[in-house]
Amino acid sequence: MTEVAASDQLLVVIDPVARRTDGESVRIAKDVLSAGAATKVCLPEGPEEFARALARRGSRRPVVVGDDRALLRTVSLLHRQRELAACALSLVPVGGVLSLARSLGVPTGAVAAARAVLDGVERRLDLLVDDSDGVVLGALRIPSVLSPVPSEVPSEAASHPWLRTCQSLVRTLAARPARLAAVPGPGPARLRIEVDGVLVVDLDEPVEAVSVTPGVSGGAEVEIRPASVGVEGSPLRVVGRRVTVSGADFRYRADSVVGGPVRTRTWVVREGAWGLTLPPGRL
Repeated sequence: MTEVAASDQLLVVIDPVARRTDGESVRIAKDVLSAGAATKVCLPEGPEEFARALARRGSRRPVVVGDDRALLRTVSLLHRQRELAACALSLVPVGGVLSLARSLGVPTGAVAAARAVLDGVERRLDLLVDDSDGVVLGALRIPSVLSPVPSEVPSEAASHPWLRTCQSLVRTLAARPARLAAVPGPGPARLRIEVDGVLVVDLDEPVEAVSVTPGVSGGAEVEIRPASVGVEGSPLRVVGRRVTVSGADFRYRADSVVGGPVRTRTWVVREGAWGLTLPPGRL
């Protein structure tokens, strides 16, 4: 663990979704951080400006004010730039998607989270990295059916009457009863799952769900629920550092991001690959 000095210079990057969602919490976080350290505040309007702000941080310690998606974007950018290992991140959770922040031990109140940035301790955390250079911070899941991921509506939509008209038309059409018979959803997935080169499940054993979670003493916990296992049954659990899933085209959810379809994908654990500032009591 590494103690974080309050005198550090901070680069406070405020995600635009956080500003729209909860401006008051953003203001409180800025006030607490500015009172305790030298800060430079950036207000990017989109992903490209967000990336530029991080790239130009110099020696400043990055503090992300935003939700789980903003944290994931930051880790992904630093990983692709090969600067993640040398960069301790801090997060002030603001927004509607905060389950990952909670699971990592970050306080969800603006004041408590900002104080943790100033007085906290860096904790090194494991990371899952796939063969397309994607990252997983919290959990990877491969269900039989992935629920749709709602897309964000741009903030300028309210100022364009034609866009509101289109949205209204879409809602009207979506509300109409379907004229075609409902198509049954897909059944259990048929996947080949290998952990550290050992075959755990083959294509002839259909599975209902697979989850992979980093952070088990430098390994990942793999949980596989076979289709034959009922509600009372126990899933298969294996711990390993390298997980390969293959089979018919499948999609997966890495934290809050849906990936695929792919025929095969491998995830490898990177031990202590990234650092997050947490209150000392959360370590």
